[in-house]
Amino acid sequence: MSLTAGIVGLPNVGKSTLFNAITQSQVEAANYPFATIQPNVGVVEVPDERIDNIAALFNPKKIIRTTFEFTDIAGLVKGASKGEGLGNQFLSHIRQVDAVCHVVRCFDNPDITHVEGSVDPIRDIEIINLELALADLQTVENRLTKVERKAQAKDKEAAAEYAVLSKLVEALREGKAARSVELTKEEALTAKSYQLLTAKPMIYVANMSEDEIADPENNAYYKLVKAYAEAENNDVIAICVQIEEELSSLEKEEKLAFLEELGIPESGLDRVIKSAYHLLGLKTYFTAGEPEVRAWTFREGMTAPECAGIIHTDFQRGFIRAETYSYEDLMTYKSETALKEAGKLRLEGKEYIVQDGDVMHFRFNI
Repeated sequence: MSLTAGIVGLPNVGKSTLFNAITQSQVEAANYPFATIQPNVGVVEVPDERIDNIAALFNPKKIIRTTFEFTDIAGLVKGASKGEGLGNQFLSHIRQVDAVCHVVRCFDNPDITHVEGSVDPIRDIEIINLELALADLQTVENRLTKVERKAQAKDKEAAAEYAVLSKLVEALREGKAARSVELTKEEALTAKSYQLLTAKPMIYVANMSEDEIADPENNAYYKLVKAYAEAENNDVIAICVQIEEELSSLEKEEKLAFLEELGIPESGLDRVIKSAYHLLGLKTYFTAGEPEVRAWTFREGMTAPECAGIIHTDFQRGFIRAETYSYEDLMTYKSETALKEAGKLRLEGKEYIVQDGDVMHFRFNI
């Protein structure tokens, strides 16, 4: 299941440095032979200590973690919606991603020029958000013009679409994001077809200095971004991209020691990965045995056959049942034999909604 978050931001906010850290941390292409890694795509492992704990019980020959993709989006300047700078390239790339990580500068440094002449994170956020809204407005207004005549002629489908477009136009003209518009399930399906930029879920990444990252709440810029994000019901993650680039070149033990020295519990990149993963409603189930312990990404709400199909379409087509137990129960009972004896190993059928942390063995027949 290949989903990707796009990294956006004004020039000189730390976007490129963050992407450098991601590409230095990315998985080897050889481990994922069916994935082609493009120059502007970084594929990273999703941090999850559960797979290590499962592997400690099974002693597998191989451990395969689940992954997530980040796409480096071309730099943005004011006027991008009208094609300024690399605006058209920016907009075409961002349409392809599933979520947006918006990097915002929250540090002062006279040696690093700000494209707007001063550090003001809220202004920076609003520049990008306005450009996205203007691009969406153009898309929606163009569609509205095409649908309007049919809607006036009492075409039911056109009238329903016109109602959705009208709601979106009203919000976008006020500079609001499409995701802020309340839509019914049917209306949301219609709106999805427009691939609107401001409909994508967003995380704000507050890039601050090494001196302040251990206690972000002391950074006045961060507090402004946090308040802004909370008002939008979005996440904000404090990060020092300079540190992240240094960490990306270290071995695991060195990385942990460095973080401990800085007084940071986990790397900012790990928190960005986890946040982007959960933002898209992604969960993890596991398969476990002596040959291999593997983590698999699935969307919240998927059934057992649908999750089996992530491994292979034949598994879904010929699905019979799934032998299932939870990660928590495995950690309590320590073996599948003990789980069976305790009645914790379940046989789940076609209607079962897979839960995050399930360990599954699929039975199928073709």
